[in-house]
Amino acid sequence: MSTREKFIGVNSITFNKRFKEDADCYEYLSLIKWENGFVCRKCNYDKHYKGKKPFSKRCLRCKYDESPTTNTMFEKLKFPILIAFHIVFKISTKKKGMSSMELSNEFELRQKTCWTFKQKVQQVMKSSLKSPLTGLVHADEFVIGGPEEGKRGRSKGAKKLIVLALEIVEDGVGRAYAEVIENSSAKELGSFLMKYVSKDAELISDKWKGYIPLKKEFTKLKQVASDEGKNFKELHIHIMNIKGWLRGIHHHCSKEHMQDYLNEYHFRYNRRSNMGTIFDVLMKKMVKFE
Repeated sequence: MSTREKFIGVNSITFNKRFKEDADCYEYLSLIKWENGFVCRKCNYDKHYKGKKPFSKRCLRCKYDESPTTNTMFEKLKFPILIAFHIVFKISTKKKGMSSMELSNEFELRQKTCWTFKQKVQQVMKSSLKSPLTGLVHADEFVIGGPEEGKRGRSKGAKKLIVLALEIVEDGVGRAYAEVIENSSAKELGSFLMKYVSKDAELISDKWKGYIPLKKEFTKLKQVASDEGKNFKELHIHIMNIKGWLRGIHHHCSKEHMQDYLNEYHFRYNRRSNMGTIFDVLMKKMVKFE
């Protein structure tokens, strides 16, 4: 089997030279899919020969023919695979990504078609939960859409309530994760923090009562007064950036899909120092997602 040469870079000209036609894309997918060797999905046999379609493989025992796109996010595409590669490249490498309307205009596809495929891309952008935040971590909640008129406390009403955790490092900000929650109870906050933050982290929140019971699990958790955000400057800058991105690119986002957009935003954000490999990382997720 050929050795896969990873695509590295964010330059469109370089990308266009690498992926000139559909065959280039199918080859790239096949090398990702079978980088550890072929095993038949039907009978688990590990011997194969060339399949009917380019870069497909046929099991030597049961004759099952599998294409590079089978059981991947590229299966049953309604447009050329080359365009799909371009869409994944744009979403992953552009600083603000691209909306389905922008993708529709650029690639002359129906907006609904772009929306459906972009949802697939967003699905694999969610965190693997394998690398929780460590060290100094700030956490807080915020509402997309603004505060509710006439209500006190942290009731979310019809708005989207989100909890955010941010690593604070020596030279600024490290990684970040955010999740849509139903309310600001200890149960909801704890569920998020258990997934995304190490129990050994030096976790700091504001004085909200929902964090108090979490000190049993997060023994280094400290609560300090927000002082109108002055004690959580990095958090509030991050929140404003998320809100600005949503307003500028996507205009409106329902609660149903808000988590997908948060995943997309933080997939890029957490790889901002290593953007050269972001396309290849995302492609592996698109292929190996099951």
